Amino acid sequence: MLLARPGPATGEGPLEAVELPEPAPGPGELVLAVEACAVCRTDLQLAEGDLAPRRLPVVPGHQAVGRVAAVGPDAPGWREGDRAGAYWLWRSCGRCARCRAGRENLCERAEFTGWDRDGGFAERLVVRADTAARLPDDVDPVATAPLLCGGVIGHRSLRVSGIRPGGRLGLFGFGASALCAIQVAVHMGCEVHVRTRSPREQARALELGAASAGGYDDPARPLDAAVTFAPAGDVVVAALRALDRGGTVAVNAIHLDRVPEFPYELLWWERSLRSVANVTRADAAAFLALAHEIPVRTRFETHPLTAANAALARLRSGEVDGAAVLVVA
Repeated sequence: MLLARPGPATGEGPLEAVELPEPAPGPGELVLAVEACAVCRTDLQLAEGDLAPRRLPVVPGHQAVGRVAAVGPDAPGWREGDRAGAYWLWRSCGRCARCRAGRENLCERAEFTGWDRDGGFAERLVVRADTAARLPDDVDPVATAPLLCGGVIGHRSLRVSGIRPGGRLGLFGFGASALCAIQVAVHMGCEVHVRTRSPREQARALELGAASAGGYDDPARPLDAAVTFAPAGDVVVAALRALDRGGTVAVNAIHLDRVPEFPYELLWWERSLRSVANVTRADAAAFLALAHEIPVRTRFETHPLTAANAALARLRSGEVDGAAVLVVA
């Protein structure tokens, strides 16, 4: 499902079903036969042009599970038939100061799946052998796909927020990523307060162990940390308003609309506002191991690959129950 030009996400576009040549793996690469690829809000923002494309045309999708169909040279440890996952990070340079410090998510030469390189809205996907996630043979591809971005970036967001076990945490917005994050936070013994406009999501948050669930302006005990998932600047301000002294708001968004003006008093008392940018290989490995241990459960609805436009439209309108997952026959 190819994006040639950004446009409104409707049942008819902007993605087009096309036949492309069978990809061949280069040095250090694998080709995956995709089984399932979850749809992320970043895919929607790319498709509609809110996120500027790095290349066009491009195949979106960066939460893919599949089996290795071909192994290129210099890809030790991989065999045809192995099950693997692809996530947002396609590669980093490995040489800059940030990469050497384990901060490859900040590498200026990093490339990202479905943005710089063709992604998982396809039957075949080329991935780097050194960034692909190793997955057990018996995993459910559809249930696992939403973990590969929403789960991994949600887990990183918790770390960026500085929340400690037993602390008071706010989750502002409650889509697929927050659905994973709350399960990790509850596992940590945190007191979690969820704020979202959706009564359905409020009820789900309570089912998953939230101490409270309400709208963005509903009061809660002063929070030690908060993570915002909604791509709206006013939600960031709402999270700051709920924060205790010395707390941090981590903004989990690659694209955010304008943050409205707010009084300095919301930042006073050493409150912090931090963005969450991309993920590392270590993030993916750590979260997938933790998700298996807890275990983290996903909610999803499935669509055939050729219905990717419909899945994007449902995500745009807020109709998706958990995560939308494209299933490849």
